[in-house]
Formats: sequence, structure tokens, C-alpha cells
Amino acid sequence: MKIRQNLRHWAAKNALTAPVIGDIANDKLVDMHTDIFLGKADEDAREARRDHLDGFFDATMDTYVAALEAGLSEAKAREITHIQANFDFFNHGWTEMMEIPAEEFEQHFRRYEDFFKRYGISVDDPLGAFRPVDGIPDAPETPEQRDQPAYENAIAGFADDVYVEDGDGELHVGSGTAEPAEADPANAPGMSDAVDDAERADS
Repeated sequence: MKIRQNLRHWAAKNALTAPVIGDIANDKLVDMHTDIFLGKADEDAREARRDHLDGFFDATMDTYVAALEAGLSEAKAREITHIQANFDFFNHGWTEMMEIPAEEFEQHFRRYEDFFKRYGISVDDPLGAFRPVDGIPDAPETPEQRDQPAYENAIAGFADDVYVEDGDGELHVGSGTAEPAEADPANAPGMSDAVDDAERADS
């Protein structure tokens, strides 16, 4: 899969895994991902999907942290969560929100097979062990969309590895870029005020 990785991604990783501000970072990142993917959907379908996506992305934040703890790079941990999302989108027939074509699912799954099997993640069960005990909200499906010959936002041809575009537009194949020393959690989306508040509380 082709993904981006810049200072904000590293800052988000550090915010999400930090004490005190981690929960705030989680909520900000969930909101951001929901808005990004709803932006690819028809306007009249967006609100009906919002609660489901909020719940789904909240669960994938746990996947992301678990992947980091398993020793996977930031890029690969994030790619795993995007693969989960694409499985879920396909199951719901939300093909306009998909980033990769369904015919590449097996290749993506095989690259992370050990991790996916450890947590029971599959196309049919995208969250596996990360599914909350009380589940996540349902949303209307559009199964007829799965029969479309092309998914307008899916990019094919990047199934054999993670392809990481850095902040300068250079492409790195594999683990991605090295973490910069200046990856301040305050630079994560929506986190500047939360970090300031946490620092004042500690002072």
C-alpha cells in the first residue's frame, strides 16, 4: 500500500502512545480518520456511517499500538490499520472509500499473516480480537457496489510491500523513514492545546 509519512505522523504516534494525552490523541485521530474517509462517500450517506466509523477507527488505534509493541515499524503498523479499514469498507460495499482493490487483499494479508492470525483479523472479521466487547454501531450497507468493475479511489500495484512517501515526496519501500528527533506530540492533529494543558498540570 502507498501511504504518507511525515512529521505529523510521527508526532501522532508519540502522542497516541504517551501517558495522560494518549486518550485525547486517540479521539482526535479517530475524528480525523472518520472525516477523511467520509469525504470520499456520497454526501447523503455520510452521517449514517459516522458512528460506525468512529467505533471502528477507535478500535484500530489499539491495533496500531499492538503492532508497534510487536516490533513493527510505524509505517507498517499504520498500514495494518488501513488494511483493516479496507476489509471493513469492502464488507459494507463502501467501495468508493477503499484505498486498495479487493483483488489485492490476499497479498496484503499474507504480508502480515502472523500478526493478523495472532489477533484473529481477517477480511470477514477486520477487527478480530480488537473488536470491543459491546461491538461497534451498525451502518447501512451497499453490497451492489462490490460488483462495480473499478473502485474510484483505490490505487493498485502496491501490494508487495509498504510504499512510504516522505515529506519531501521521496518514496521509500519497506519500513519507511527513521523517526525524527523533533517529533513533538504537540504537532499531532489537534494536540497543541492538550500538550500545553498537560505540561501546566505537571509544573
